[in-house]
This record gives sequence, structure tokens and C-alpha cells, in this order.
Amino acid sequence: MRSATGNFLFRNGSVFDGTRFLPAGTCVTIGGGKIVDVGPPGKADAAEPVDLAGGTLLPGFIDAHMHPVFAGSQLRHCDLHAASTEADYLEIIGGYARSHPDEQWITGGGWWMGAFPGGIPTKDSLDAVVADRPVFLPNQDGHGAWVNSRALTLAGIDARTPDPPDGRIERDAHGEPVGMLQEGAASLVSRLIPPATSEDYYQGLLAAQDYLLSLGITGWQDAIVGRAADETDPTTAYLRAAQAGTLQASVVGALWWDRHRGLEQLPELLHQRSVAAAGTFRATSVKMMLDGVAENHTAAMLEPYLDADGCATGQSGLDFIDPAELGRYVTALDAAGFQVHFHALGDRAVRHALDALAAARRQNGQPSARHHLAHLQVVHPDDVPRFAQVGATANIQPLWAMHEPQMDELTIPFLGERRSGWQYPFRSLVDAGAAVCAGSDWPVSSPDPILGVHVAVNRSLPASAGGTGDQPFLPQQRIGLDSALAAYTSGSAEVNGMAATAGAIRAGLDADLVVVDADLAALPAGQICQASVRHTWVRGQLAFERNGQQRR
Repeated sequence: MRSATGNFLFRNGSVFDGTRFLPAGTCVTIGGGKIVDVGPPGKADAAEPVDLAGGTLLPGFIDAHMHPVFAGSQLRHCDLHAASTEADYLEIIGGYARSHPDEQWITGGGWWMGAFPGGIPTKDSLDAVVADRPVFLPNQDGHGAWVNSRALTLAGIDARTPDPPDGRIERDAHGEPVGMLQEGAASLVSRLIPPATSEDYYQGLLAAQDYLLSLGITGWQDAIVGRAADETDPTTAYLRAAQAGTLQASVVGALWWDRHRGLEQLPELLHQRSVAAAGTFRATSVKMMLDGVAENHTAAMLEPYLDADGCATGQSGLDFIDPAELGRYVTALDAAGFQVHFHALGDRAVRHALDALAAARRQNGQPSARHHLAHLQVVHPDDVPRFAQVGATANIQPLWAMHEPQMDELTIPFLGERRSGWQYPFRSLVDAGAAVCAGSDWPVSSPDPILGVHVAVNRSLPASAGGTGDQPFLPQQRIGLDSALAAYTSGSAEVNGMAATAGAIRAGLDADLVVVDADLAALPAGQICQASVRHTWVRGQLAFERNGQQRR
């Protein structure tokens, strides 16, 4: 699409402004990279018309929690996301190994725990397809890795190797490692992998950006940057892209909090923040991973997990950061003007995060940044109203809030009926006045915001869209379409500190826009997932057009 003046007039469709659908007939004019006018058709003779054809115009989607550099790099290696069975995984892995005979390690990942009994794959099946080289394949959520015998041997992992404090080596009845490493145990092998190059990460970022633009995503928060102290850190890729003009999206990086250290790392974080700023990228958040995930019983729970017979076990998950020190750390980060981005999945981790934010608020007063808790799989009912009380944003991953084998077979039986009913309490949080933003945790799950909105509204996803059917998961926790769309637009813009420039359709804001091919305001809730992105605009420039070319 071209315009002699650079002005465009969007008409003939619905308009969602970031919080609500505007009256029928609303038109939007953009020019000079900004939104110029929103309202009834006016004098826009010099503007090139863009026919929405009965579709919907929305602010560009913003994902508040994802890992696109890692995901893009994974796409370029042994990517398992398209498969869902062990046989398919092994076929992909074997084929990749044969077609890449010069690679010292087979890396990539993206397998699904539900494909294996108990969520535990074994080295034996990997050995059958790749025995001559080490294999290291993280699962979809990144909290565990599947390795072959060669990798275990190189790492010196055997029956005598103790579990690290922040992880677990899965073992057979004789104590021998089976080929699955949970949480921090994966680093026993990953530290041996030749590091990715800065070029690998740069190309991964560009591949990820192209894909995300095709989904209408114009901004995001990268949930882990600054973890490496060299050019292989994702920060380097972002800065290179920003300086080269190839970073179209607006991105906030969340600097990694080293859980094995304390406040002595604060000066380093301040330095990283000062140098990690170029173009549309800045690193103003700090990521604190408080716990693991429920499927492998490392999410921090207030009560122990159950065993297969429904009896309490001795395991209640892991606290990756000392809860006794967390309040002090968060108070210092808040005082330094950092946003804190928590990984808080179990109800104990959620409580610890809220306690820490309450302590920071008592000491520092109103925070300058919007702190947020991501994932929130299990939230104790007593803690739901505390989000609004301490000013914390609930960062939800809607695609996880539905029935699928990982939920029904690996989670619900080990949480029990009562706690299972506390999972992903979106409606309760909204009703309690919590601010809400949304993300995907890609590559853990699809980054497609339309699929996320569908699940937030329906608590299910049909098989035709990659789900498991229409049976809703805790249907009382459904939220309305306006709330779901707001979470992916204005809510995430607020968390990313971009509310003055993005996340809404309002005169004066950047013309970051997405055109969807269906009237979302009129579409039945069960059909939301059938909609798709037609155009994506970034600061008034067409960045993606269906059946067209993405532009860098």
C-alpha cells in the first residue's frame, strides 16, 4: 500500500481502541507515523483509504512475556514444536542429525511433556536415533531437557551424581539417570554446549520478528536478557538490530537476576540498563524466577504435592530465591527505578512476590514502574485481592488455561481438586480490580494473540486450532472479549512503559496497528480462533501483509 502523502484512512470495519469497541462507523486516520484522527468520517481527502472490509482494526498486539531470540534460534535448529508424539520427535531428530553431520551437538527443542509417560522421556530412545553425538533438547517450557547417553557421559552424570539444589536428575529404580534433567540439573549438560554466536542470535531475532509481525505483534517484553556476559547475550542482537534499523518492534528487555547472588549484582544491572538502550529497545526490567513448574513438582506450593494415590508427598516445590531476602532485593530494585518481572507459578511463589512488593511499597511508596507477576498457575484465593492492593499487574498466559494432557494427566491429579480449582483465575483477578496484561511465553506456547484471546474468553480451544476440544476448563474464570483484547494491547503497553505511545488507538500515539479479517465485535465467542491477521502496521508503515512480503 502506498500513499503520496503517507496518510491512510481506515474505514468500513470495527475499531477496538485498546479498552473497548468504538461506535459503528468510526474511522481512523494516520499520517507521519502517528494516529491523526479517530471518529466519524471527516476531511481526509488526501489520505489513501484502507478498506477494513468488515474486519477489525486494533492497536498492535504487545506480548508481555516471551523469549523471541531463543525461539527464533530454536526455529533454525532441531525444532520439535510441530510434532506431538515421541515417534514424530524421533523422526525429526534423526532426520536433523543426518542432514547436519558437521554439528558437534544436536540442539533445538520444543517437545511436549504430554507425549511421554509421566512427562519423562528417556535417553534410550534418543540413543536409537543419535548415538555418536551429544543431544540436548529443552522441552516447550524450558524447565527441563531431554539428553542422550553421550551427553550424560560428557557431563559425568551417573548414579553417584547428586541432584543440584535447584534441580533434579530423573532416575530409574536403580538410581541411574534416565535422560531427563529438570530445572537447574539441565545446566550440568548445557554448560558444555559450544555457545551460540552473536550472528546466530541476530538471525534468530530477525526470524522471530518476521513471524511475530505476521501475528500482529508490534512489541514485546523479552523475559530473559543479560544472562550472559558476552556477545551471545540476546541484548547484543537487539542492540545490533536497533542500530542497523532492522528492529521494527518496540521491545523491553528483562535483565536476569542471578538467583545464586544477592544485591552485589545491583551495580551490574544498573550498568546493563545504561548501555542496553538503542532505538526501540531498552532493558528496564529485572526478571526474578521464583520457582519452577507444576508438571515436574518444582512450582512452589503452600502445601505438598500429592502422589498418584492422592496422598501428600514430602515435596512442595522449590524456592529459587530465598524468600527471607526477596523483600530486600525487590525494595532495592524498586528504589533504583527497575520494574520487577516475577516468574511466579505456584501459590507460594505468588504469595512471596506479593509480600515482597508490599514491603517495597511500605519502604518506597508508589512505585515508578509497573511490577508484574507472570504465569500465575495457582493463586490462593486470599491473594487474589492483593494484586490491586499492592499495585501488581497479573501477567497471564491464556493458552495454558485449558484442558490438555499436560494439565489433565500431569497437573490436576497431583494438585488435587481444591487447588486445581485455583488455577489461572483470570475472572477473579479482573473482578478484584487487578491490572492485567498478557503474554505467551513463546516458544513455550504459540505467540498468536488471537488464539490466546480465544482461550481467555472460552477456556478451551477446538482441535481445528490446535487445542483439544470445546470442554471449558474452569469456565467460571472466563473473561470478556474487551478484557482479553485489552490485556494484549493497553494492558501490556502499560507494563512495558509504552502507554504514552502504543497500546491504544488515540490521536497522537504511534500508528502501531493490526487489521484482523473478522468483525471481532460481532463474531460468536467460539469462532474467535478462526480470525487471522491481514495487515500489521508499525509507526505508520506496512510491516506485514497477508500474501505479501514482510518488510525490514
